[in-house]
Amino acid sequence: ADMPTRQVDSNVVSWNVAISACEKARQWQLVLSLFAQMPLRNPCPDVISYSAAMSACGKVGQWQQALDLFAEMHFGEVLPNVISYSAVVSACESKGQSQLALSPCAEMP
Repeated sequence: ADMPTRQVDSNVVSWNVAISACEKARQWQLVLSLFAQMPLRNPCPDVISYSAAMSACGKVGQWQQALDLFAEMHFGEVLPNVISYSAVVSACESKGQSQLALSPCAEMP
């Protein structure tokens, strides 16, 4: 018997699962590719999406990219949380950018 096929709607949770899996596998370029596709497919990135993407960049020394993502959060009106602050600070510290690592903390509430 033929199995019926179903169209599965993607939502922000399914995108975040994929992004987090790639982050854990240190596939930062794939993370950024998925992240860039999110708004085109309708789910807007949330704080979890941003945090995972910044963490992925930090794990491979792409601290500039992590800072760019952190700045982009403000344009997307996504409020950072402790995890996103930690991700961007860790990314900067991983490459000896200790002064830059402290700059996001100045914004903390």
